[in-house]
Amino acid sequence: MNKFAYLEENIEISERFELVSDRVKGIVYETTVEQPFRDFFIKEAQFLLTVFNLYEQVQYGDYDKFSLKELEEKNEILYGELKDHYEESYLNPAYAHKMLGEECGKELSWLAVKLRNSIIPAMIQRLSDIVIYAELFVEIYNIFENSDSRKKDIHSAIYWFEHDYSEVFLEHSFREMLDENCSVYLDIVMYSDLDDDRYLYRYGRNITENEKKTRRLLQTFSEEEIEAMAATYTEGYRKGFELAGKDLSKKGTVEIRYAVGFERMIRAAVRQFEKMGLHAIIRTKGVETTPVNRQYLYDHQNDEGLFLDKNIVGRRLEVTRNVFEKYKEQAAKMAGPAVLEIFGEDGFTPVNKPENITLTEKQQKLNVEYNNEYVQIYYQYIPGEERSFTIIAYPVAEIGSDYEQIFRETMRINNLDPELYGKIQDKIIQALDQAEYVIVRGKGENCTDMKVNLHELKDPQKQTNFENCLADVNIPLGEVFTSPVLTGTEGILNVSRVYLNGLKYINLKIWFKEGKTYKFTCDNFETEEENQKFIRENLLYFHESLPIGEFAIGTNTTAYVMADKYDIVYKMPILIVEKMGPHFAVGDTCYSHEEEEKTYNPDGKEIIAKENEISALRKEDMQKAYFGCHTDITIPYEEIGEITAVCADGRRIPVIQDGRFVLAGTEELNKPFDEK
Repeated sequence: MNKFAYLEENIEISERFELVSDRVKGIVYETTVEQPFRDFFIKEAQFLLTVFNLYEQVQYGDYDKFSLKELEEKNEILYGELKDHYEESYLNPAYAHKMLGEECGKELSWLAVKLRNSIIPAMIQRLSDIVIYAELFVEIYNIFENSDSRKKDIHSAIYWFEHDYSEVFLEHSFREMLDENCSVYLDIVMYSDLDDDRYLYRYGRNITENEKKTRRLLQTFSEEEIEAMAATYTEGYRKGFELAGKDLSKKGTVEIRYAVGFERMIRAAVRQFEKMGLHAIIRTKGVETTPVNRQYLYDHQNDEGLFLDKNIVGRRLEVTRNVFEKYKEQAAKMAGPAVLEIFGEDGFTPVNKPENITLTEKQQKLNVEYNNEYVQIYYQYIPGEERSFTIIAYPVAEIGSDYEQIFRETMRINNLDPELYGKIQDKIIQALDQAEYVIVRGKGENCTDMKVNLHELKDPQKQTNFENCLADVNIPLGEVFTSPVLTGTEGILNVSRVYLNGLKYINLKIWFKEGKTYKFTCDNFETEEENQKFIRENLLYFHESLPIGEFAIGTNTTAYVMADKYDIVYKMPILIVEKMGPHFAVGDTCYSHEEEEKTYNPDGKEIIAKENEISALRKEDMQKAYFGCHTDITIPYEEIGEITAVCADGRRIPVIQDGRFVLAGTEELNKPFDEK
């Protein structure tokens, strides 16, 4: 390799930046493009100039000298349009269609969104990304100046942009995930003055009162409390390896994902991971802040409909394989993600807009194929039998006036006694392991009526169907779960209200036959067509059908009562909600890609229910075995009429009746209900 190649590349990018920035400056004053398009290009050119200025302020050290007020003002300039003026913004597909017409409205709205992707590169000094986006903007501007076939030429520009630059963007993303030398945000965590709100703006992301109040709350905690919070997180990660019999000493890196404001805890976690021999990796996609505008994200979730085809999918998969092969040594060192989630934001019910870009049926299938193939490549280089994870969640200030109390209650829930729960959950497992199938029925207006078939235990003294889930990878503790037999599993699942992946579902109903979805609806929209489209896109992820990958009984009544006390049940994350009642997951099993590993409960029994009839197809065709998704849907205790284990000899063993645990040995779980 030419030792000057990197320097030559930087010189080339700098020269391209100089040329494109001069061109963008000129567009602001030109009149060669007619209205209404001239207004669009002037506005977006001004935005790009703001990004260019931001890049240079960071490059020359000026950004670090700004006062808190100045940083807040700059953040408002970058994100204010999405907060307060979205209805009159070209970022809004409906407005773009209204102002720019059907011919180019969708494409130019897409372009405006792409330009916002240059903000983070400006902060982390990745000039190549800024140049690439700016050059696309100029190319499309030139089409409006010179082309007689605008729509065709714009589509061509967008298509080849996505095709040709997939290598650049994917390599950046994967290298950030795998290479500890590219951990772009680690310095912010480890070296910032965490007593000063100003460091929050070094991420280049939307900063709200949520992030500020989280930082300030954590600053009131003692060092011992912070270390304990971090230890719950890191020890859960370590236990995940230990309990699964995986060798953590083979690994060298851990990918940390968290929300801005938690840096004090994350700094402690980084040091604790170091003591385990793991270097922290924090990538740009692994850090989140409060979404600027959830409707905006919803409006543009299928923007790939502009260009997605078989050629693009093939190109992306080719690049993915090449990048993983290039960084296979780093991939072998990756132990898996350690995730800190946030919850408590105000609920969001999306509005469907006819102007939004959608995926055709063919594109939906391509999207499914890509996701399936990507997962196979990922597990080829980071095998499931060698990796683990952990996930924990904390509230943000938006949850309400009791924020601090809720935060501390969450800390308590995250540290409930695993020995106590382990014994209680063992009682539930002993009962369920006698069953041929389980009946789950709702009460009141909840029309849930499910029959769940279980695997046959050939040696009940040494085998079990259910995992006794305590506080390791999935914090907090509090569930027993299994992968059901699909054949004979059937019925209807109904939940009055539930938030799944940030979206609210009203009166969600899903029908199952032979363990697979075959009908579904909700009450979110006026028409049945809209409701089914919403579920198909956001819950089934364009799959024609999904199997039940998990049936579980949550036992964390303490969490449920806390959520009820503060009236935040429907603001809780699925991570905790799944412990707050029985639930079903649609998609892959909990043991996806790890079916061959032997897994044991604390009592020494081997968990044998690790797959179903669909995941078993991996031996013939991996594409048919996995779906790349797993979504838990929980029925609140108050909507449960009964959960009963039904044995082959006709015996019925009630576990829950009228929302209360009735199985002998589980009485402790009802105490939170009685004490509230």
